[in-house]
Amino acid sequence: MKKQIAKATRYEAMFARLQAKKEGAFVPFVMLGDPDIEASLEIIDTLVASGADALELGIPFSDAVADGVVIQQASYRALTAEVTPSDCLRLLKRIRARHFDVPIGLLVYANLVVHRDVKTFYRDVAEAGVDSVLIADLPVGEATAFVEAANAAGVAPIFAAPPNGDEATIREIAQKGCGYTYFLGRVGVTGANRQMQTLLSSRFKALQAASAAPAIVGFGISTPEHVRAALVAGAVGAIAGSATVAIIEKYLNDKTAMHEALAVFVTKMKAATRL
Repeated sequence: MKKQIAKATRYEAMFARLQAKKEGAFVPFVMLGDPDIEASLEIIDTLVASGADALELGIPFSDAVADGVVIQQASYRALTAEVTPSDCLRLLKRIRARHFDVPIGLLVYANLVVHRDVKTFYRDVAEAGVDSVLIADLPVGEATAFVEAANAAGVAPIFAAPPNGDEATIREIAQKGCGYTYFLGRVGVTGANRQMQTLLSSRFKALQAASAAPAIVGFGISTPEHVRAALVAGAVGAIAGSATVAIIEKYLNDKTAMHEALAVFVTKMKAATRL
């Protein structure tokens, strides 16, 4: 399968820029529409202004099986605010207009993609300015139709590489994935209260040997020390989801404190990428 991912160029440009400065990428995750559409846009502006190199964004879903309680609650807040996938697409267009060069990835569930129709989903997210899509509950072995639709729309299909993945899985991820590879810092569900496993440099070397897209570590990333450990092991960046969303949850009733805390968190996490 030939890779033809036009919008992966935003990732390529980011990685080249960071490599020239000897930095890794810090990528926060938040749920679109949490706690509501306008607040979500303001939160994303703060993340970018504070040093986020790229964004990983979720679309609210009621059965988020790969997520822990913190991110499930973020989905619940957005759904309670009656945020729909169409609302998220409109919000993504606004985010892209404000942050033209920042890579934007979606982390979603297969039901959301299939319900909209696979080809329609990728076409719509491409028009909204999305660079990549990771479907959390889609095994790489069953992803061919999704990859074809992503390629046709110019959206990078992202796949998660488990820390214990075998050679066949790594080869398939390398063949079908583009943009970056989401390397799981541990098995299980998301959650900042669960520690990242010890990362073995051999796993990143295996991905490189298979010509996989650059590896960014997610799951269990919540401190600057986790970021440094990921980079030392061989990753090119780190994604913090639950740790970011937990700040939003903590300060739901104090917008000023929320933005201040998010800015401090992102600044510290980004600083850890400068080895």
